[in-house]
Amino acid sequence: MGNRFEEMYKQKLASPEEVATYVKSGNICACPTALGEPSSIIKAVGERAKKGEIENVYHHAILSVKPGSAFLDPELRGRYDYVSWFTSGPGRKGIQQGLYDYIPNHYSTMPLYWTEVMPRLDVFYAEVSPMDKHGYFSFGMSGAEIPAMPERASIILLEVNKKMPRTFGNNLIHISQVTAVCESDRPLSELQNPPLSENDKKIGGMIAELVPDGATLQLGIGGIPNAVGILLKDKQDLGIHTEMFTDSMVDLLECGAVTNKKKPLNKGKTIATLAWGTQKMYDYVDDNPSFEMHPVSYTNDPYIIGQHDNFISVNAAVEIDLFGQVCAESIGTKHYSGSGGQLDYVRGANLSRGGKGFIAMQSTAKDGTISKIKPVLTPGSIVTTGKNDVDYIVTENGVARLKGLTAGERAKLLISLAAPQFREELTFEAKKMYLMV
Repeated sequence: MGNRFEEMYKQKLASPEEVATYVKSGNICACPTALGEPSSIIKAVGERAKKGEIENVYHHAILSVKPGSAFLDPELRGRYDYVSWFTSGPGRKGIQQGLYDYIPNHYSTMPLYWTEVMPRLDVFYAEVSPMDKHGYFSFGMSGAEIPAMPERASIILLEVNKKMPRTFGNNLIHISQVTAVCESDRPLSELQNPPLSENDKKIGGMIAELVPDGATLQLGIGGIPNAVGILLKDKQDLGIHTEMFTDSMVDLLECGAVTNKKKPLNKGKTIATLAWGTQKMYDYVDDNPSFEMHPVSYTNDPYIIGQHDNFISVNAAVEIDLFGQVCAESIGTKHYSGSGGQLDYVRGANLSRGGKGFIAMQSTAKDGTISKIKPVLTPGSIVTTGKNDVDYIVTENGVARLKGLTAGERAKLLISLAAPQFREELTFEAKKMYLMV
């Protein structure tokens, strides 16, 4: 670097333990989604909490993906506490046991919460890519919270990871804004794709058949969205405007199915707000000017999404009732994940000319003993996508478009998507509810 920014960097460089001393008792702290969690800083903050140096510190995070993080330690309750905005594997059991709490939200509104709703943000800490010659760090695989969180924070602490990819878009921060930095050289956590089941392939194939050339895609996480991505390789001039960037999207870009040239916004660019996958993906996005990270208030804005003709959204569900109500975040009263961006993208697809919003799931659970299509949702289940927004429902038994149908017509189609062994019972319940005669 050899300039004043390098000197500024040297002045602010410290060990993780020294950086952690900026966190004080009673602080509200937050970090970016997923891979943006600064592991070394959080470990050092946890050590301070164990020693009794701090208490009543709250760590806010969306999609925490690193098991063993200090804020997950039950022994630190009351000293270093976790508040989830979208629950993932490492924190799920603790949420269900009441060890941690969570804030209900739609992902698109999260930046607004931090600028307008939350009382304050004392410390913003993040894992970033190395500084460039102009003094800028990239948030790499996370862009959702930028610039809302750093602009609100009183103190900004960065962990510079040499292995964090540098990405383009609206996800940069300058050394002049930063309070202190430390360094690490840690491989990024990888999300491996499990083998696809036959039902994943079947459902993915039905969705892929309904995707026209030139469509713009949002694919969620899991087997079915991955199957859709794999089965779109023969399409032409697809675009990507998504919440989460996945490995299947890298494959679509590399085979030429995605060109982004038909998009009305960000033409020629792949747009995302977070990315998590394998090293292959990290290598693809690193220093790639055709890939951009943007705030979730942009990527998940239904009115931005709706400007893309033939927008295709693919997301998952836990269960669906005969009214078309979708639960995608709880198992009864047991919290499982969060609303995320599902409704954002369903509504965006509804606003798109030729758009299609798919909610996809296998029709049964527990080896076919439980139907995931139910007369009414399991008591206590949270409605993620309401009956007035739902568009397409897909199971291994078929595809049903619910938009514009009567309640009775919906019930009949949804029963046809259920496993055969449950259809008689569902029909009986539908008649009791006067949805069918």
